[in-house]
Parts: sequence; C-alpha cells; structure tokens
Amino acid sequence: MSARLPPSIRVLERGWLSSNNVLFLEGERAALVDSGYVAHAAQTVALLHRALEGRRLTRLINTHSHSDHIGGNAAVEAAFGCRIAIPAGIAPAVIEWDEAALLLRPADQIAARFAHDDEIAAGDELELGGLAWKAIAAPGHDMHALVFHCPEKRILISGDALWRNGFGVVFAEVMGTAEGLRATRETLETIARLPVDAVIPGHGPPFAEVAEALEAAFARLAAFEADGDKLARHALKVVLSFALLEKRRIALAELPAYLAGLSLYRDVNSRYFRQSFDELAGWLVRDLERAGAVRREGDQLVAGTAA
Repeated sequence: MSARLPPSIRVLERGWLSSNNVLFLEGERAALVDSGYVAHAAQTVALLHRALEGRRLTRLINTHSHSDHIGGNAAVEAAFGCRIAIPAGIAPAVIEWDEAALLLRPADQIAARFAHDDEIAAGDELELGGLAWKAIAAPGHDMHALVFHCPEKRILISGDALWRNGFGVVFAEVMGTAEGLRATRETLETIARLPVDAVIPGHGPPFAEVAEALEAAFARLAAFEADGDKLARHALKVVLSFALLEKRRIALAELPAYLAGLSLYRDVNSRYFRQSFDELAGWLVRDLERAGAVRREGDQLVAGTAA
C-alpha cells in the first residue's frame, strides 16, 4: 500500500545504486534528505532541478554515512549552494575523509569528498516542509545513523534502518567493530514505539504497512541472531551486488583476487568462513545467480536484474 504524504513532501524514488531523495518544499525554498551515489550525481542534480520548479535548495541533510546516501553531496552543494547537515557521529570521519570508517575503500565504493556545515544529534528538532521533525538515533546498519520522525503527521524517514522488506546490512557486526545486531534490535524496538502511519525508506517506495514491515524486520533480525554465517553471507552478497551494479561486469577469473584485495572481504572471511578466495568467489557467484542478481556471459560475471 502506498503511503499518503503531505504535498510539501516529494520522494524521488531511485533504483540501486542511489538512495531515495526526499525533497521538502518550503515556499520559495526547499530542503533535501540524502543525495544518492556519486555515479548518479549528474542525474540527481537534474532530477532536483526539475522537482524544485525554481525554488532554492537551501539544506541537504544525511541520514547516515554510506556512499549511496552521501555520494552526491558535493555535486548537490556545487549545483545549488546549499548547506550540508550530517549526523554528529559521522563528523570525524567526514572531516578526516576516513575512507575506511566511511566504508568506501573496504567495499570498493566511492564518494566525492565534501565539507559539512552543520551537525545533527539525536533529540534535535528541525523543521522540514513546514512540519516539525525529531532526530532519533538509529544504530545498527550504521552505528551513527539517524531517522527523522514527524509526530503530527505520523511519518518516519527511516533511511536504511527499516525498509518494507527488511533493513540495511549490519556492517558493524560482521566486521566485529560493534554489537550491531543488538543495536539493530534496539532501533527496531524504538521505531515500533513511535506513532507511525507512513514510512519513507532509503530504498523502495514509501509504504503504509508499518506493522508488517516491522514484523518482517524482526524475523530477519532473529534469523541473523541465530546464525552469524547467514548474516555474513548476506553482507558479502549485498556488497558484491552493489559493486557489480556500478562496474556492470567483472572477469570470473579475476574475482578471487578482487575479493582478496578488499579488507571487507578479507575481514569477514577471516571471522566467519576461513575459506580460500577461490571458494569464497565460488559460493558468492552461485548464490547470486540463484537470486537473479548476477549472470554469466562467457567468462564474465554481469550484473543481473535483482537488487
């Protein structure tokens, strides 16, 4: 069921690689939540020019630090001269442009470096589209992520903390840097206590089936809590799928060395599987083929149609 949103909110729904862009109309001005992936930056700017209809974009706000949400920040700021506000917890990584902390270099992802103007902390209140919103901590997928809740209209901008069919990869857990699964459960429990009739997720259309989405998310979380290998396999498949959607293809013979060259695959393999990279590449390809996320074309592995 599609969610009914106020006319001051427009969702520019994007396909992978980019996150959704949430545009708030504020008279002659406008604000934006999340900017998509850097490879789509020109498209993002073009979409915004059309959607703004002459309004001035004054603010860009990020839900969290991953490349598909911050990658277009620099291009949007250059095109519109807007201020950029980020979650306070990611500020050190952005200031230093720590590509490991931002999960860029470890996962073979990119983002154009940008400078932020403002920081948002959990508990802060802000006005977007003529409505009052509260920033709420949403650790798990990103340990410093925020979601934004509008009590009056019962709307939640959830980023990757809650989708209609799950939530984003819990990287902190699989990489052993924090208790990501525990944090994810706490975040879902927090969301479940909020008055919410409509969710604007980071990926996929806005939805009104909030109870069903939470039920599905808790079920997926329980499966990951019961089987750490399942969580790790899911993480590696998502990251490789993302890379292939950007690259479009990779030689099958080169895949083991590609995986071995990236710290995310090395660390997760060491923690969970302890396989050779030939073995790791083998089951990744088989699993992704079964899901329709990749296909073989001769000696090449090619991105499929499934996200």
